[in-house]
Amino acid sequence: MAPAAMTFASSLADAQPVPFWLDDPGRPGALPALTGTERCDLLVVGGGYSGLWTALLAKERDPGRDVVLIEGREAGWAASGRNGGFCAASLTHGLGNGLARWPDEIAKLEDLGARNLDAIEDTVARYGIDCDFERTGEIDVATEPHQLTELHELHEEATRLGFGGLEMLDRDAVRAEVDSPTFLGGLWDRDGVAMLHPAKLAWGLKRACLGLGVRVYENTRGLELAACGPGMAVRTPYGRVLARRVALGTNVFPSLVKRVRPYTVPVYDYALMTEPLSSEQLASVGWKRRQGLGDSANQFHYFRITADHRILWGGYDAVYPFGGRLSAELDHRPETYLRLAGHFFRCFPQLEGLRFSHAWGGAIDTCSRFAAFFGTAHRGRVAYAAGFTGLGVGATRFGADVMLDLLGGERTERTALTMVRSKPLPFPPEPVAWAGIGLTKWSLARADANGGRRNVWLRTLDRLGLGFDS
Repeated sequence: MAPAAMTFASSLADAQPVPFWLDDPGRPGALPALTGTERCDLLVVGGGYSGLWTALLAKERDPGRDVVLIEGREAGWAASGRNGGFCAASLTHGLGNGLARWPDEIAKLEDLGARNLDAIEDTVARYGIDCDFERTGEIDVATEPHQLTELHELHEEATRLGFGGLEMLDRDAVRAEVDSPTFLGGLWDRDGVAMLHPAKLAWGLKRACLGLGVRVYENTRGLELAACGPGMAVRTPYGRVLARRVALGTNVFPSLVKRVRPYTVPVYDYALMTEPLSSEQLASVGWKRRQGLGDSANQFHYFRITADHRILWGGYDAVYPFGGRLSAELDHRPETYLRLAGHFFRCFPQLEGLRFSHAWGGAIDTCSRFAAFFGTAHRGRVAYAAGFTGLGVGATRFGADVMLDLLGGERTERTALTMVRSKPLPFPPEPVAWAGIGLTKWSLARADANGGRRNVWLRTLDRLGLGFDS
């Protein structure tokens, strides 16, 4: 092993192989599993953000509605408790993706996203959810000249369309915010992103649901969905739930509506958390306004500072397992941790000697348009939302509203959207999916190394509206 690699490896020597956010003495205990038969007006399947927001909003819309939520493990244990804690207003995986896919309704989507983020902030305050919510914004940084050009073009387009809140930063300005010799400039979204503790948000939403009378059963997996008279039945390991309506918030896990499964693939994403920075180390990077950051490469990193002055550093590798396999074994990938550590110290050489306290991974549901899709099944008695592609901390609340609108048969400003009424292209079956995703990842890496120039394969995917991301 080269000397530099040995240094990076030593920084990982004490890293615990568990998600930092879930490694918390305040983590609530699991609620009992469902046994026997339950009956309700609305059954929510999934105890991540998607399911928790759906249950909470259902009770807020109609306090008399009888709501049950089942979760296969514990609320927030999967992606909702493992992500970077970036709560974005964007419903479209960023303005650029939204402009490319829904140019005619991007103004409405941006407005709905901003209102959705405001509503999340209000909910956190109203229910007293202690999740370190900070409306700090996010800076997309350029580390290559072509990325800087692309950020300038996006800023000009946003300005032309009248979208405020975006500020272009030159090299000196971005380094005055967060100091890295790799930063050439950045685009700061001042109000459209909040930073938070993701697991504490999930635990707080669970507590709020319980307070409104939602019956929550953990370690209760939904195994099978079937029509039952005028409603639906969901079989669980020790019983079943009979419900008038069902909302599916299972995301990366196989949908109980089988025809939905080809629209998503699981992608494993990985992150590191440092030990707390000393006052000297903190001063060397600045970061006084505590923004979230992400670089602008195809294989990108996301990074942020926590309430106790640690740095989370994640992204880059997006690993698709053949056949879409989901396994706890894939939650850890030492070769990725070592690569991420090397990238971290390249970005922040002034932090040499800092060590990582936690290293972990988890699966994200990715779809080919990078933004969520929605639908119904069983004559409108079942609704689903999926495909958030790593940007679900905020967008899942919007998705919950969409599912409740669809289950109620309501035509709203949300259900009228082309984004809501359309579907992404499905992924092909194996081995084509494996080969295609592999070729796409290789091509994206080549584009990063060649000034952003996209090869024939990527240009073809662009024309078809297809993609792969984490």
